[in-house]
Amino acid sequence: MNLAYIPSPSHGVLYLGPIPLRGYAICIIIGVFVAVWFGNKRWIARGGQSGTVADIAVWAVPFGLVGGRLYHVITDYELYFSEGRDWVDAFKVWEGGLGIWGAIALGALGAWIGARRRGVTMPAYADAVAPGIAFAQAIGRWGNWFNQELYGRETHLPWALHITSAEGGRVPGYYHPTFLYESLWCVGVGLLVIWADRRYKLGHGRAFALYVAAYCAGRGWIEYMRVDDAHHILGLRLNDWTALIVFLLAVAYIVVVGKKRPGREAVVEPGAVPGGAAGAAEAVAEGEEKKPAGTEAAVGAGEKRPGDGEEPAEESPEDEAKPARKV
Repeated sequence: MNLAYIPSPSHGVLYLGPIPLRGYAICIIIGVFVAVWFGNKRWIARGGQSGTVADIAVWAVPFGLVGGRLYHVITDYELYFSEGRDWVDAFKVWEGGLGIWGAIALGALGAWIGARRRGVTMPAYADAVAPGIAFAQAIGRWGNWFNQELYGRETHLPWALHITSAEGGRVPGYYHPTFLYESLWCVGVGLLVIWADRRYKLGHGRAFALYVAAYCAGRGWIEYMRVDDAHHILGLRLNDWTALIVFLLAVAYIVVVGKKRPGREAVVEPGAVPGGAAGAAEAVAEGEEKKPAGTEAAVGAGEKRPGDGEEPAEESPEDEAKPARKV
């Protein structure tokens, strides 16, 4: 028996009167809110308008949920369509089962539709929301904790996850908390993208590609630790192959686009400030530098102008003899 471990919740549903509040759904909702909120802050910093991220998310989020569920159902079809199973369960999203690969793929399609309707360049939008998506995944993974699912091999480490449920073929015991590993990894991915974006001024979709590549690198070793049923190809789980292929595509995108289109987009949205908030600050600074040194500068420096409290100088006899000029 482990003296230290991560306990599992006794149940994943809380009832507010007759209304069920499922931990899995709550984690997803909080994650979406964080992604939109943080993405909006980054979009404004790039020069976009407030509210654009939320308007596009109205398209991206539903598409992402459908895509995530479709990927899960297709890759684990035996859970819903094999003998003794009820196919209606395929629609019970609140019981868990969202594949990130499908969520990102179909969510990107929804975002593309919303971006076109808004007149926004899709790569710039993807760069802005990339860290927020990583943080949303970090929060969403705790939904697996509420459902006591997607854990790893048996372990006796102090941070082992104590599984108590025997439903769905589970064997109570102590296992690697792969949901926690992935949650922490996603936080690191989000911070990495923020740092790299500031350091290297990533644009044209490269920040999003970095998020994808970094996530896949972590998902590969985390997936390898899991013990839930999965399809295998050449000894590797299907999700490991998916992570490897997507990782290579993301790295190739970063390299190719970095050579062809270095830097960032000057304008990310119609009517936006070129270069975002930083560009506006630079424009103000340049205007100050180019302002000609006028009388205000002279007065500010303590110099006096004629007529400012000084007595007029007495005219010399030569000045009196000079004829007055016509103005």
